[in-house]
This record gives sequence, C-alpha cells and structure tokens, in this order.
Amino acid sequence: MKKILSKIIQNIYIALIVLLGSITIFSFALFNYELSKVSDDSRVQEVEIKPGSVSSIANTLYKKGLIRNEIAFKLYIKITGKSNLKAAIYDLSPNMGSKKIVDILYKGQASDSNKVKITFKEGNNIRKMAKIVSTNTNITEEDFLKTINDKEYLKELIKKYWFLTDDILNDKIYYALEGYLYPNTYYFLKSETTSKDIINKILEETNRQLTPLKDKLENTSIHEIITMASIVELEGVTLSDRKGIAGVFNNRINRGMNLGSDVTTYYGAKVDMGDRDLYSNEITECNNYNTRCANFTGLPVSPICNPAKEAIDAALEPTSNNYYYFVADKNRKIYFSKNINEHNNTIRKLKNEGLWYEY
Repeated sequence: MKKILSKIIQNIYIALIVLLGSITIFSFALFNYELSKVSDDSRVQEVEIKPGSVSSIANTLYKKGLIRNEIAFKLYIKITGKSNLKAAIYDLSPNMGSKKIVDILYKGQASDSNKVKITFKEGNNIRKMAKIVSTNTNITEEDFLKTINDKEYLKELIKKYWFLTDDILNDKIYYALEGYLYPNTYYFLKSETTSKDIINKILEETNRQLTPLKDKLENTSIHEIITMASIVELEGVTLSDRKGIAGVFNNRINRGMNLGSDVTTYYGAKVDMGDRDLYSNEITECNNYNTRCANFTGLPVSPICNPAKEAIDAALEPTSNNYYYFVADKNRKIYFSKNINEHNNTIRKLKNEGLWYEY
C-alpha cells in the first residue's frame, strides 16, 4: 500500500512539474509575443516622448500602434532595469517591437534635431495654417497657398486619396484642400521641407483618421459631410451640441432656409473671428460662403476650416430634432429654439443675464 501511495505521489509530483514547466514555457512564449512587432509596417512615425512615468510612455506608444501590450512593455523595462527613458522626439515604426523601442528610448537615440514641431489646432483654416507654416519653416504663406490650389497637384492627390473628389477643383473655392488637412501635431525638417512635403504628410494623417469612417463617408457626399463638419466644429464645443447643431442645419436645408451661420460669414469675408468685427457690407455680401445671405440655400461651396474627427462624427450622425435656431452664450453653452420667437426670447434673456456674447 505504501509503495502504491508513494508511486501516486511521485506521479502527481511529476505531473505538477510538467504542468508548471508547460505554464512557464507558455507564459514565456506569450510574453515574447506581446513584446514582438505590432506589424510589418516599416513606415516611420515621429513620436514625442514627454517627461513622465513609464506608464504614461507605454500608453503613448500603445495609442500610436507601436507596441502590442502596455503591461508587457512595463514588465520588460522592470526586468531589464531600463527605466530611465529619455524625453525627446523619436522616429519609431510598428515593425520595431517593444525591445528595440525600449533600447532606443533608453539610449536617447532621438530623431534629427533639425526637425521642427508644428501643431495645427482643430478649427484652423488654411490661411491660419499658412501663417503657422511660414513662422516655423522657410516656406512663405504665398507658396503654401499657391500649392494648395495647384490644379495639377490636386488631380494627383485625387487619384491617390479616396476621400478627395473632383469637388475640390471648383474654381469658386477659396482654398481647395480646406477641410482635408487634419489638425494634429506634426514634425518636419526645418531646412528641406517643401509645401508639398507638409501637405502630403498631413493628408496621410487625414487618411488614417478617416479610414475607419470610410464605409459611412462613401455612402454619402464626402465633400458635403466635411463641409458640414467644418461649420459645426466652429459653432459648437461638445459632441452633443455639435450633433444638435448639425440637426438644426439639416432642418433648415430641408425647409429651404439659409443656415444663417456667422462662422461662414466671417470665412466668406476672409476674416477670422476674434480678429475684428465685420463691416456691414461684409455681413450682407452674398458669396459662395456667406450663409447669412437671404438668397443662400444649402451648404457653402467648401469647408471653412479643418475639423477634427468628433465634428465629422457629428456631421455623419446628427441629432434628429425639431429645432430651427440655436445661439451660444459667452460660455459657449448652446440654446436651441423651435421658432424665431423662442430664439429672440432666448437672446433677450441672455442679454439681461449678462451672458450675451459680443463678437
């Protein structure tokens, strides 16, 4: 009996060792897999690693699609002791894998110091972008704007990018690529960058941002959706407000009313809101953008700024409502109204309460 019991215990012991060994091998294999390259994509991304914890760096890299697993990344750093990751701008790609990326960040192998960081904010129009480019590079505003409207260049871009259509070739448009240059932070060479280099790089980011929406966008007029998105980008702040505003604009279009949007009036006059008040003749002038013009129907001929994804989402999925008017107070809170009387009462109330926004 003792021999049998001893044999059973021995078998259990061996089984446990085998099981433990199998778990160890599996865990090691899984760990290495999570540290491996995300894909075979060798395209380089410029990534700014800011001073901060390993967790924040791991999160940045994961969001950029450069590492598979944040926990595995942090564990590898703990095991190797390479926790002193240096803040800088790096050239990284999805085919590097976590081990190589950690090594690059630990050694501080930063990208070319001749690169300049340029941020284009949500709602920037191309005039504003041209000024930002000229301030940070050797490119003039004139050259940037000329390239934006270069018909032969635009035709090449239309062939290359699914979201660009012949709509942008309309001679009535101020700046042909308005609305299609995605707002983000980019890195460019200070001395060697051309207008086309900048535009091409931004369009690659636009493509990356819009591709998840491709099915929805291709089932409608892409140009109209981006145009609507550009207006709600400037009219509202929250996603909820923007969806509601898009709903109001759709109601007005369906009824044959003009949009009555101040932001389109400013754009039509080539004046940025906040720079100065519009002159009376600018407010009443009928052009291809001023939706306050009494005879204006539908959308402007093109977008009026470069919207972010949230505004595009709002244009794609507007809130169905029975409102035809809205107004914002000085805190940018939106008030919706069903008719002109409600709208005027709201404005009167805001003025009485000191919440009216004076341009």
